[in-house]
Amino acid sequence: MNAPRQPRTTRLVPADAPGIARAAQLIASGGLVALPTETVYGLACDATDPVAVASLYEAKGRPTFNPLIAHVPDVDAARQVGHLTASAQLLADRFWPGPLTLIVPAREGATCALARSGLSTVAIRVPGHEVARAVLQAVGRAVAAPSANRSGHVSPTTAGHVLADLDGRIDLILDAGPTPVGVESTIIDCTSDTLVLLRPGGLPREAIEAALGAPLASPAAPTAETAPLAPGMLASHYAPSVPVRLGAREVRPGEALLTFAAARPPGFEQAKACRDLSPSGDLVEAAANLFAHLRDLEASGADSIAVVPLPRQGLGEAIADRLGRAAAPR
Repeated sequence: MNAPRQPRTTRLVPADAPGIARAAQLIASGGLVALPTETVYGLACDATDPVAVASLYEAKGRPTFNPLIAHVPDVDAARQVGHLTASAQLLADRFWPGPLTLIVPAREGATCALARSGLSTVAIRVPGHEVARAVLQAVGRAVAAPSANRSGHVSPTTAGHVLADLDGRIDLILDAGPTPVGVESTIIDCTSDTLVLLRPGGLPREAIEAALGAPLASPAAPTAETAPLAPGMLASHYAPSVPVRLGAREVRPGEALLTFAAARPPGFEQAKACRDLSPSGDLVEAAANLFAHLRDLEASGADSIAVVPLPRQGLGEAIADRLGRAAAPR
């Protein structure tokens, strides 16, 4: 029988020079650190250390068949982790640092097999947040950093969200305030001649297609036998603890409301709570607010969350993807 996991003492520290140095030291020595990126807070560990990666999976309650993204400070470091194809190099030059993850063939030994879930490919990102890159530079090797929350729960966009989910499970939270983008990175499979959009995210499809001069393909429908090629592809993900009802044109008794552009559907006055993703109808603001608002509505005591219809262009595609997974059967 396995011994029970011993609680860790989770410290919350500011993202200043001493905090960054402490975070890098902990990661390099096998610890678990939540750090800010421009998308959401990530839970970081040494991607070359299978014991640290196993601890990360355990802390999140994440299935080990769900691969992790390797974070590095710059494009040169990315080339040491994976073989950048011509198309991957084009996108890296255009959009890194930023909210874009590229899947390429893995280099032997640059990340452990557990971090890749045994795949021969690796997902790589150069984050756009200066604090994250400073930590990565100090660590000096690839860092695995999925979202710093319980697996399947709403992703964290503040240090407080991380503490609520992982207090006693990780060593340190580096607090740099709310994350500016608010949804995870866009993931592109660059392992064949036809590039595939695996997960819409903080970089809109339209910008990527304009850079490529060609459309992105959609992934093949998953089956029960196929493991995900990238994070965030499980049908149920990013989910509050209460049901989510999409395309709501009225608010039912006992529901909370997630609205957009100041929409006030019938029954609005009786909603348990209401959050507007962007009263002005700005999709950038809506993406930044999405996960924090879902957490607020989850905590309202509502039986479920009603979500008004939302536009799907630009960042609306990523918002729709996250809400669709939040609403999926569990």
